[in-house]
Amino acid sequence: MARIRCITEMGMGVDVHGRDATKAAKRAVSDAIRHSSLGFFRMVGKTPQDMLVDVTIGVPNPEAVDTAAVAKELPYGTVTVTAVKGGLEIPAEAGSDAIIIANAAVLVSLDDGK
Repeated sequence: MARIRCITEMGMGVDVHGRDATKAAKRAVSDAIRHSSLGFFRMVGKTPQDMLVDVTIGVPNPEAVDTAAVAKELPYGTVTVTAVKGGLEIPAEAGSDAIIIANAAVLVSLDDGK
């Protein structure tokens, strides 16, 4: 079946109290979907199961991301999460915590029904 890309959203998330890449990634995904129209599928006669959601997370340490936990941030569809090298890490200074900044690209597609 062919897929038709319907929504592309970008988000940024930050963990300012440590190096928790999963927390930053979850916040980035939440930021991306907060301003999307994921509920639109009902208007075009589709169900949540018709949605295919591909998420790419950019973080300094991709192997530290719990992709299953990030996938739970998305309310609909079949979700695939991939963590790649990216984002930003700001090292800790005396008396402060390191900061992890993650970027998320959320691509939502529907199957074309053929």
